Amino acid sequence: MKDAAVFLDRDGTLVHPSRYPSRPECLHLYNGIGRELRDLQQAGFRLVVITNQAGIARGYFSGADLQAMHEYLARELERDGVYLDGIYHCPHHPDGVIPELSILCECRKPRPGMVLQAAADLGLDLRRSWLVGDILDDVEAGNRAGCRTILVDLGTEQPPRTRERYPAFIARDTLHALRIIKANETPGLVTDLSYCPERW
Repeated sequence: MKDAAVFLDRDGTLVHPSRYPSRPECLHLYNGIGRELRDLQQAGFRLVVITNQAGIARGYFSGADLQAMHEYLARELERDGVYLDGIYHCPHHPDGVIPELSILCECRKPRPGMVLQAAADLGLDLRRSWLVGDILDDVEAGNRAGCRTILVDLGTEQPPRTRERYPAFIARDTLHALRIIKANETPGLVTDLSYCPERW
């Protein structure tokens, strides 16, 4: 049987939101997230980061800068006993300044390319997997790939207009999102799954 995964957006979901962070010290994990991720990993879920990084195409930082940030992020999670199975990023944006990266691609969310590539690389069962993100582009990518999806509500998104952008759940924050997954995957576990922002 193929493994299930929890796919995590990076900025705003795994770490505090920041506009085009370019250095490791710009990445700040949410408090308590390591414990929740460790529980899911111990339950058998693979943990995969899926992140749009248009800052590369826009010339704000390099691929080497991003690699340094992600090595730092992995080390920070390892301090809590959490080991990422993969980090996938899209460096493209059609409005970029680097010609070879200034394209419409299949990997930039809301397209599902990164999720599908990770599933192929790691042997993942997408129907048993979850994707957690803080914007509807994340949700759409997860839905198009066949995952169950959770929107972390940062107050930036309006109700979706198409079915493929509707999340299965809306969470108050990332910790709540991870507990929703845990509750759905653990028979008999009781937790608060209900949350809907007033604007929805």
